[in-house]
Amino acid sequence: MIKAVIFDMDGVVVDTEPLSHRANKKFYESLNIDVTDDVYSTFIGNSDKNIIQKIKDIYSIDTDSDVLVEQGLTYYCDAFDADETLELMPGVKNLIMDLHANGMVILLASSSSKIKIERVFNRFGLNPYFSYKISGQDFEFSKPHPAIFLEAVAKSGFTADECIVIEDSTNGIKAAKAAGVYCIGYKNDEHSLQDTSLADTVITDFSQLSYEKIRDIK
Repeated sequence: MIKAVIFDMDGVVVDTEPLSHRANKKFYESLNIDVTDDVYSTFIGNSDKNIIQKIKDIYSIDTDSDVLVEQGLTYYCDAFDADETLELMPGVKNLIMDLHANGMVILLASSSSKIKIERVFNRFGLNPYFSYKISGQDFEFSKPHPAIFLEAVAKSGFTADECIVIEDSTNGIKAAKAAGVYCIGYKNDEHSLQDTSLADTVITDFSQLSYEKIRDIK
């Protein structure tokens, strides 16, 4: 019986990927680097500091990592605050409310920085439903390393077998499986470069899930 649900955030709870792409494109232009879509797709699911380290390695940038992280966050926050069209993924809040109303423990395990998480949760009123919000900025290694999901399982108070993860990225799904947690892959875009084939099951719409369906996953 499943007792806890661990959500990724970007691309699962909220459709921040287009916003992030726009903000990051401006950031990369300020650094005079050309990050191709193929390279960019490998960043999805990584923490900001790990993405910055990859950029420094690939493009031989000497600027201090902490400085670059802060610069990138500034571009993101400016774009977030200016974007009035940003929405939660269709049906996800109904699912979250259904899970919460039935006593399911709900956690967030996102590679995003805490400032990004708080902006999303405050804008969309998500704080009352989540027991814990875990940010990738607190971990040395990003997804596909399982550290963030192992921490989420520990905070849930249950075993890995009593938890599930909902993820949309290749790196996130790999991390969930490495942590020994059942993973539901969310594929909301048929043209996505993310590979959900390693997930235990794949959905394309949150209406395919409910408290009862998740509870009885074995």
